Amino acid sequence: MEDLRKDRPVDLVAALARARSAEPPGPDTPAGGAVRAWPGPPRPLPPAGPAGLDLGALLRYSLSAADDSGRLRPVSSAGALHPVDAELHVGPGCSLPPGHYGYDPLRHRVHRLGRQPEGTPPGVTAELSVTARRTVSHYGHRAWPLLLLDTGHAAAALFLAARALGTDAPEVRLDGLAESPLAAVHVPPPGGRGGPAHQEGGRGRAHPDGGARVPDPPGGPATPAELLARRSTPPPLPGTPSQDALLAVLTAAERAVAGAPRKVLATTARPGDGDLRWCAAVGPPRPALMALSADGTTLRRHAAGEARPTLAAWAAGQAWIADAGAVLLAHGCPAEADAAHIRRAHLRAGFAVHLAHVTALRHGLAARPVGSWQQADLGAALGAAPGRDWIVHGLALGARHADEENTT
Repeated sequence: MEDLRKDRPVDLVAALARARSAEPPGPDTPAGGAVRAWPGPPRPLPPAGPAGLDLGALLRYSLSAADDSGRLRPVSSAGALHPVDAELHVGPGCSLPPGHYGYDPLRHRVHRLGRQPEGTPPGVTAELSVTARRTVSHYGHRAWPLLLLDTGHAAAALFLAARALGTDAPEVRLDGLAESPLAAVHVPPPGGRGGPAHQEGGRGRAHPDGGARVPDPPGGPATPAELLARRSTPPPLPGTPSQDALLAVLTAAERAVAGAPRKVLATTARPGDGDLRWCAAVGPPRPALMALSADGTTLRRHAAGEARPTLAAWAAGQAWIADAGAVLLAHGCPAEADAAHIRRAHLRAGFAVHLAHVTALRHGLAARPVGSWQQADLGAALGAAPGRDWIVHGLALGARHADEENTT
């Protein structure tokens, strides 16, 4: 606990084991500042020229707060605590001069931290790290999985914002190899390439693997209006999603992390570990865990039976989950996973759930990410060996009916 509160390196394997236990967190502690105290004066984000990348719009659609409290942001965060910090490495073709900047999401301003070396690729690389104290202040020893999930959500928000601005596919680093930054997203100027995977002059530490090219969610790139309107729906979330909507949400989650480079997985995964897997718990008339078919075109029954009350108990006792229309689940990350595997699984789960969330909203569903899971050994509950297949992240779903829409 002391290490987390002071943002020192932690034993992530031990931290995850403790977070997965039934041990309740202690009382709240001070959260500290809502943003990192960047040095130097704040600078506004100017508009971009005709062919430039508009960093102001990119950050407004992804990380910027909508009010002074910092709670209303397009990106999801456990407890609305927003622990993710962004450093921007700006090359040619952007609305800011090339340089190294820290971003203040409350004031929508940047602080210049230094120069960029010659050969920095066009566009911007956003490096994401965390101030652990913000999340630890409320969740205590359960914080580290949430910090990693929040970082994955932030990376997805940057990806979606870049695509909404018409850029080429951003390069996303979610390999889990680095403690800091935990993730990075390289966004080229509109119509341009030249990220770290394509130029020798790119900063290797931002993209040691060349990044993963991620497909857009079903239906194509999100629009700015969609990104500004997305919010987590407060419970309850009743109403079973249609088969078509559930298929789209599962497809979005599976596709979001399918492009991770195999060489990255090989550096940390042990034989038999596998990647994240996905299913969705649905209720009557045929309660079951549903998953995508082998060809990804239909749903298949992964396991029969009602899982939602058990999920409610596992999800920090959030009773409303038992009545949610469906619950999307990312599962994997065995108990013996090393730190890099843990980081990778949780970063990718947060990223995928964010894209699935946008897909759910497109299909008229209510949706709310669920990140805190205790004793959630899904594999053991289904009769497999214990400790091999844990729930990593979730997205509760509900159908919005016309009469409910008319009362809001």
